[in-house]
Amino acid sequence: MSDENPQKSSRRLFLGAAAGLVASALPARAEQFTNSTEFESAATPNTRANVSSFVLRDWRDFFANTRNGAILCDLTSRALHYWSEDQSVYKLYPTSVPLNEELTKRGPTTVIEKVVNPRWTATASMLKRNPDWPKSIEGGSPDNPLGVRALYLGWPTYRIHGTHDTRKIGRRSSNGCVGLYNEHILELFDLAKVGTQVLFL
Repeated sequence: MSDENPQKSSRRLFLGAAAGLVASALPARAEQFTNSTEFESAATPNTRANVSSFVLRDWRDFFANTRNGAILCDLTSRALHYWSEDQSVYKLYPTSVPLNEELTKRGPTTVIEKVVNPRWTATASMLKRNPDWPKSIEGGSPDNPLGVRALYLGWPTYRIHGTHDTRKIGRRSSNGCVGLYNEHILELFDLAKVGTQVLFL
């Protein structure tokens, strides 16, 4: 007969299940590209994937309702949470997040447009910091930093988008956007709609 504390045992089972949920959210194969396809700041040796800090969230802690669906971008844990309007669907995705606080915006906004194979255009501030970057890259290009899909937000130049460079996910690596694996943005793109609530936290 085990003398283990039932509360400790239950907690161990919960943590194991949560770890399994996070693992199932990750793609089976995360390719390491030899050349970065993102015109964003490269990941440094001191950055690391932040999967261990993922926590399940309850939409009630952040939204008054789930009308049109709700997306929470948790910049601290580097995760995106999605709830469908009827709350029957909950998704948790690992993300890339802004490189520093200067590039970070927090607060509520909404999805205002959904774009397939979005064209990437550098902002004036990006070109000032990185004058060797191209001014734009056509949608569908393997070098496009926005990947295969993008959700445009109510804030100019801020996006939730895919990325061809899987090394970015789980790291502080973007110029303000939240990036997902391409397979995850494809799924989120189908779930979200124009008018979906978004909160950057």
